[in-house]
Amino acid sequence: MAVKVQKPLLGFPSWGLSLIIGVLTIILLIVISSLVGTISGVKEEVSEGIGYIIYIIVIAVACFFICKNNPSSVWYVPVLCNTGGIFTAFVEPTFWTTSLWIYICSGWVLSLIGTIIGAMVGRNSIMSKGLVK
Repeated sequence: MAVKVQKPLLGFPSWGLSLIIGVLTIILLIVISSLVGTISGVKEEVSEGIGYIIYIIVIAVACFFICKNNPSSVWYVPVLCNTGGIFTAFVEPTFWTTSLWIYICSGWVLSLIGTIIGAMVGRNSIMSKGLVK
């Protein structure tokens, strides 16, 4: 059963959009963490936690929509969207001894869930539109 190729989301192929999301979410994480810390005056750990939670949600939602548009991209979208977290896991020497691993690993799980649900929804919509050969 072959599936017709759908047009790219926002004019980008799935792999390109995944890389863009990976870079933009890192920037978003840095900006939000520093803004929350500056505006509210909370501890650095709290502002970073809020930044990571938003980072995780944005990546999971992006994985859902990318895989909904192109269900066959389920194999690489979560990896490319989470390049920042994967890089952090390998480079940060205190990754497993601080609470950072909880944020990053839960983000991986949520992005996998979003990817799988998006691919399932995308496949169902393709089949209902009769786009399957």
